[in-house]
Amino acid sequence: MQITQFPFVILGFHTDNGSEYINKRVAGLLNKLLIELTKSRARRSNDNALVESKNGSIVRKHLGYGHIPQKWAPLVNEFLINHLNPYLNHHRPCFFPEIKTDAKGKQRKSYPYEKMMTPLRKTKVFARSRGLSQTGLHLRRTRCNRLWYQ
Repeated sequence: MQITQFPFVILGFHTDNGSEYINKRVAGLLNKLLIELTKSRARRSNDNALVESKNGSIVRKHLGYGHIPQKWAPLVNEFLINHLNPYLNHHRPCFFPEIKTDAKGKQRKSYPYEKMMTPLRKTKVFARSRGLSQTGLHLRRTRCNRLWYQ
């Protein structure tokens, strides 16, 4: 199941208004897993700007724009589980903002190279800065994040 790919417990699931995510099957699964379902406002594309940018930079780059035929879905899914998801979460560095507030109270974001790290590394830094352990973050043991536990 794809949900076990995340190295943490999912508390909420936010979607657009598409029927592919808002239906009885998905709602039943989320209720069973005690995950809160929220949705965006109708016809407000900016509500999901982060997801849309990821679709452009990750999904479309690696999977393209075309439809994936059903006969290839198991192979594509296997590629996502075994290669793309671990790469994105454990090996692909991301920029994280440094927010500075000037004398007037205006906030400015900069993205220095020193703040670049993988999502898992950022989670570890966040946990340490808050005095949390991996238990406090409800992290799951996965094949790629076992370094966390050493």
